[in-house]
Amino acid sequence: MLFVGDDRAEDHHDVEVQDGTGRRLTKGRLPEGLAGITRLHELVGAHLAEDADPAEVVVGIETDRGPWVSALVAAGYQVIAVNPVQAARYRERYSTSGAKSDAGDAHALADMVRTDRHQLRPVAGDSDLAEAVKVTARAHQTLVWDRTRQVQRLRAALVESFPAAVAVFDDLDAADTLELLEKAPAPDLARRLTVAQISAALKRARRRGDLAGRARAIRAGFQAGQLPVRPATAAAYGAVVRAQVGLIGTLTTEIGRLGAQVDAHFGQHPDAEVLLSQPGLGPVLAARVLAEFGDDPDRYADAKARKNYAGTSPVTRASGKKTVVMARYARNDRLADALHQQAFSALNASPGARAYYDAIRARGTGHHAALRQLGNRLVGILHGCLKTHTHYQEATAWPQNVASDAAA
Repeated sequence: MLFVGDDRAEDHHDVEVQDGTGRRLTKGRLPEGLAGITRLHELVGAHLAEDADPAEVVVGIETDRGPWVSALVAAGYQVIAVNPVQAARYRERYSTSGAKSDAGDAHALADMVRTDRHQLRPVAGDSDLAEAVKVTARAHQTLVWDRTRQVQRLRAALVESFPAAVAVFDDLDAADTLELLEKAPAPDLARRLTVAQISAALKRARRRGDLAGRARAIRAGFQAGQLPVRPATAAAYGAVVRAQVGLIGTLTTEIGRLGAQVDAHFGQHPDAEVLLSQPGLGPVLAARVLAEFGDDPDRYADAKARKNYAGTSPVTRASGKKTVVMARYARNDRLADALHQQAFSALNASPGARAYYDAIRARGTGHHAALRQLGNRLVGILHGCLKTHTHYQEATAWPQNVASDAAA
């Protein structure tokens, strides 16, 4: 067998090829792209028997996505995505001085997959459709996070210059809020708004209820006195508020467009209906769960493996007479966020999930810890449904003794 360490950079790859004894056969720096992958195949082919299986080549690289990785998988090589933290710890076996080089990292990766590949995870064979869901779902979530950051920055600017706006608006990213702040980003401009102008903004945002009363309340809030801000400073804050409003509006528009792409790709996936049948999973969360778990049927040996990857199962630290069970913090944060939201939503969607949560809380467990345990249970249920290609069934997922077992 041949073992290849591939240390990637933005525009090149440092590679080293070893045999089964750890002897270096060749090394080099290859350019990114078609020319580089062609050269890598040539380096491997020079030391591989003509009738050898491509699976006899094991490649270690610190990523699991991108055209380069796809090309390695398509060639039939065993590709192992090494966690960068694991690679850094492994590199310390060679030197404690902190010295580092790209060629040295390639050597460490080749050694790592040669000696410890049985403990490492190969790149999953996810379908092209699952990869498309992953790309769009991650980008959609990133834009949502970016919008939240911009809203917090907008709120900070308003607290310092226009606190009345924070008091009268419930959601700073709502369409009517953004329209009114665009027109009046400073207190002096807001006081000039009429009830009719405010009502028109509420109608365009499709608000319901007593719009006239709501408009009068907003205007009254604008008219209320506040500590004065010096004119130049107020104008500066107004420019900042208007810029933040523009960013939030643009992000909201793009989030909607990208959300449509997520729905389009996710709706074509054969596991979509199984995921949507799970309690607490709507189209967006279900797409995120599929994106992060992938759809390779052989990736998770059992439900425990899926729970470990999800980060919902606890970890045990045992040393001498001391044993501590704690939450797993080394995990996929995007997946953990989606599963946490699913567990919270499942409290209203599933009587069994609610009973399980209540039983855990009755033992004195905190809210977030109870949601994590519920999420762990839901991951196990999802694993069974995906393995058998069956939809979620409340009676099967939560038999009569589930709540009593949790409380025991």
